[in-house]
Amino acid sequence: MIRGMSDTAEQGGQRAGAERDEESPGEQLSGERVSDDERRKRRRERRIAAYRGAQHVLARPGFLGTLRERLALLDEARALDLHDLDEPSDLYGDGIVEALEEKTAGLLGMEAAAFFPTGTMAQQVALRCWAGRTGNPTVALHPLAHPEVHERNAFSQVSGLRPVHVTSEPRLPTAAEVREFDEPFGALMLELPLRDAGFVLPSWEELTEVVEAARERDAVVHFDGARLWESTVHFGRPLAEIAGLADSVYVSFYKSLDGFGGAALAGPKTLVDEAKAWRHRYGGTVFQQFPTALSALAGLERELPRLPEYVAHARVVAAAMREGFAAAGCRGCGSSPSRRTRTSSRSGCRTTPTSSRRPRSGRPRRRKPSCSPRAGRPRGRGWRTPRSTCGPPGWSGRPRTWRRRSPSSRPG
Repeated sequence: MIRGMSDTAEQGGQRAGAERDEESPGEQLSGERVSDDERRKRRRERRIAAYRGAQHVLARPGFLGTLRERLALLDEARALDLHDLDEPSDLYGDGIVEALEEKTAGLLGMEAAAFFPTGTMAQQVALRCWAGRTGNPTVALHPLAHPEVHERNAFSQVSGLRPVHVTSEPRLPTAAEVREFDEPFGALMLELPLRDAGFVLPSWEELTEVVEAARERDAVVHFDGARLWESTVHFGRPLAEIAGLADSVYVSFYKSLDGFGGAALAGPKTLVDEAKAWRHRYGGTVFQQFPTALSALAGLERELPRLPEYVAHARVVAAAMREGFAAAGCRGCGSSPSRRTRTSSRSGCRTTPTSSRRPRSGRPRRRKPSCSPRAGRPRGRGWRTPRSTCGPPGWSGRPRTWRRRSPSSRPG
């Protein structure tokens, strides 16, 4: 079933309820009751402390660093001689911000680019501008796309756009689905990779076919390329060739590049000029942004060339994890996922979509995890089984192994 906007809001409420139900061991023993915000704050503090105390981690994102460590990035940027630091600082988007825009446009092979403080604003402005050009405010995108899941329905509530879902499968739409969709749309937005489906990317051939199908319907194509920087290894194409498939592209400067923040919208010069006018209307023309712009230039200089190495290392780690899970006897690990399953990006274990696990009676199943360290825990009416049926010993990552149900969600 293709889910609408109200379903997405309901999912958000369910996730919030799950967070309320989760309690730390200390809270369970002491009986202390804390607010949801305080519980989230404590959980984040515990995770950061564990991360900073670990000798080995898969990645060390800069945003988890201290203020001193983050400010050191500017010292490194100064040593890289990325920009003339003796020129006047930027005012409302000139100077170093314009230099960053020019460099980004060149990397993506586009005519121009505009710097935005957030990707949320950049994509709203981009699709609003395209709606004015096409005369159609309908935007086709995936129900798991970032604007649908993480932006509080901003497309419809703020920008007057109407999102529609071409597919509900945990992958990007196919060319056939785009061609056969039963209503017109002015723009097709593709998130590359589709994060909430497990960082899914199509093949190069599939991507070009989808773009051609959208063009056959006289629709423009916009790429949500927050993580497009590291997708070149998968596609086997340079960045400019990938971005060249779309009419406009959004990229992030803090995802993968370790910048302080910020984003860019790249495309035709006429579109970018209009986007800058809307950026001003949306409150995105900030007085001074030189720290963020300088950190973005440093990321493009230092991190962008290293991304292929990071991807290669991640593949080695993923292969080793699959082998380890298979050796531990995890059911389904190391085999190709079937049509009804997909491989989790966290563990390599096969995870069955929720829609295929609902029993005929309508009540949740209580299947014991095959390799959970808590397999012997009582499973009364107050317990719910995990989404994934396998994981390494001691595994407590998402999907969570056990979670206390709220009274309102208990059956019967």
